[in-house]
Amino acid sequence: MRRNVEVKARLRAPAQARAQVQARAQAQAQVLGQADTFFRVPRGRLKLRRTPDGRGELIFYERPDALGPKLSCFSITPTDDPDGLEAVLGQALGVLGVVRKERLLYLVGQTRVHLDSVEGLGDFLELEVVLTEEQTVEDGERVARQLMKELGVEEEDLISGAYLDLLLAKGESGS
Repeated sequence: MRRNVEVKARLRAPAQARAQVQARAQAQAQVLGQADTFFRVPRGRLKLRRTPDGRGELIFYERPDALGPKLSCFSITPTDDPDGLEAVLGQALGVLGVVRKERLLYLVGQTRVHLDSVEGLGDFLELEVVLTEEQTVEDGERVARQLMKELGVEEEDLISGAYLDLLLAKGESGS
């Protein structure tokens, strides 16, 4: 499985965050519209990500629900038939909910920086420090903490789970 170290935080000032990230990024942001359907699984999380071009990706990941930088191990497989895949997985596993967002994706060194506007929740920053085979989790945590410091991410802004958890806590499934 591939690995990264992740951080997720609420954004208090999205425009300021965008300027700070853009100043550090290697290129302009990619704008991505995404709808993630989460399925019931016995461990980890399984989601089908749909993109506006009609394609999709099935993503399985395991990561602790903890504040601050944390290891995420994941597998991704593309699909040209997200409708069919969603129907089969929904019948077999059941659907937990759907998260819809617009994501600005930036690359800052080895880190994928996401500025997400999540339907029903608001604005968030997500860091994914992509680890090489040689790097330890501690290496990734150091990179994440340095970038958090540079971007002014405060401890009280950190969130522990997935966007779906926040939607479910509000009594919404996003469906």
